[in-house]
Amino acid sequence: MMVFTMLKSTVTIFLGLLFLTACQKEEPEYNKPAIYWYQKMVKAVSNTMLEKADGYYSSLQSEHIASPLLKDATLIMAQAHMQHEEYLLSDHFLNEYLRRYASEKEHDYIAYLRVRAKYLALPNASRDQGLIADAIASGEQFKRTYRNSQYYALVDTMVTRLYIADAALNENIAKLYERLDKPKAAAYYRNIKPQSWIDWTHIAPADTPLYRSVFEGDGDASWYSFLIPDTQSVVSRHADD
Repeated sequence: MMVFTMLKSTVTIFLGLLFLTACQKEEPEYNKPAIYWYQKMVKAVSNTMLEKADGYYSSLQSEHIASPLLKDATLIMAQAHMQHEEYLLSDHFLNEYLRRYASEKEHDYIAYLRVRAKYLALPNASRDQGLIADAIASGEQFKRTYRNSQYYALVDTMVTRLYIADAALNENIAKLYERLDKPKAAAYYRNIKPQSWIDWTHIAPADTPLYRSVFEGDGDASWYSFLIPDTQSVVSRHADD
């Protein structure tokens, strides 16, 4: 009985200490030297704690807006987010770097990284045509601005693939309307950006993973097509009357 009482008391004390520890609020950090925030940010990046790293970067920027450490810190955050496939955040930091810190010799490299970030942000291009258009616009802007850049060929290849993805998406939408017996809607999507330079006989369709193909079909038909009613569709204003 005495052992049980001692054990109960020990557990009670342990739970009490745990509760008090949980209730303690972490003291907010502010008014620190620039090197303090920079080192904390680098350590968080090395430990793949990017959310904390973003917070330390914000503290560095807000408390030391003119610090020379901000230039390197901005590029580190851009590369860290790109490495962890957070491409839109990477593009944000790259844009900040290009706008505030990049020397003239760095402009084409940073602009190239921005195009690459937007390109890599499209692992499944068929789901966001707006992002495709934005990536194409960035790539075309790069080609107009940096005609002699060593990165020109890389950007041109990405833009070409994006045009193909965009045209392929319009073609898939057109095929959908054909299956719904909407020839005018199908023709509309085929004429948005015909891309006559694309020889479709030489274009291999993108491979669709099995877990997606079950729901999305192969682009020509779907297993759930029998569920689509033979009625007038209301999904597009371009559908036939």
